Amino acid sequence: MLGSLISYSPSVNPKVENPDELIATGVLASLQNFIRKCIVAVLSYGPMPKHIAFIMDGNRRYAKFRSIQEGAGHRVGFSALIASLLYCYEMGVKYITVYAFSIDNFKRDPTEVKSLMELMEEKINELLENRNVINKVNCKINFWGNLDMLSEPVRVAAQKLMASTAENTGLVFSVCMPYNSTSEIVNAVNKVCAESREHAENVANNGVHSDISVEDLGRHMYSAGCPDPDILIRTSGETRLSNFLLWQTTFSHLQNPDALWPEFSFKHLVWAILQYQRVYPYIEQSRNLAKKKL
Repeated sequence: MLGSLISYSPSVNPKVENPDELIATGVLASLQNFIRKCIVAVLSYGPMPKHIAFIMDGNRRYAKFRSIQEGAGHRVGFSALIASLLYCYEMGVKYITVYAFSIDNFKRDPTEVKSLMELMEEKINELLENRNVINKVNCKINFWGNLDMLSEPVRVAAQKLMASTAENTGLVFSVCMPYNSTSEIVNAVNKVCAESREHAENVANNGVHSDISVEDLGRHMYSAGCPDPDILIRTSGETRLSNFLLWQTTFSHLQNPDALWPEFSFKHLVWAILQYQRVYPYIEQSRNLAKKKL
């Protein structure tokens, strides 16, 4: 019952024609919004995360368990993603990062990969054409990964979406696709090495030896400019990071709810933040000790 009361309901269902049903639906929507705001107000008395990262696992299993087409699970998952963005915005979370497509996913059946690329293109174009969600949260959208590996229509759509939201100052939404952490680290190392080669002549002339530092690598990560995730959530109960944000999650609170990604809802997000608040003193102590050792 509580789950239905606090689920996201941005507007009254336009298909309801009976006046009494319309009023009841409007009252229920208002009640949902009121309860969510009350819960968020209570949560805000504790430390709130600035950055939450998601491994959106379980779309295919969701479709399989319900005997629906495999691609339908990803479509329901997209709806869960939009709802989660709005919930996070209401809670004051500034940064959201999702693992949308791993480089390793290209090893899947070509038909499935093609279907996923078409779905990505469709959903990115939807965001370009219907900007209600983007405008509501003043969202800046990034795509982290090797975009050259994407099909041209998806790559072009992603670049257009990034360009069209680049000046937005609200929630920062980063979509990792096609991505893995190993590739990100190698890319950063290559860029630092290229910088070092550019300065090689000056280094030789001045007799100065230039070491690569953690800060040098950090500047060239896709995530440069974003704080590290406070919480990393992988749905479906899996405990693997699957090569996701390995550089950035040293002090992240890792959580593995049993819910499949399309089932992820406001109540799961609230529980995740409560769990984070419970261990926050320990996380902060670990971070401070690490800083002293540097």
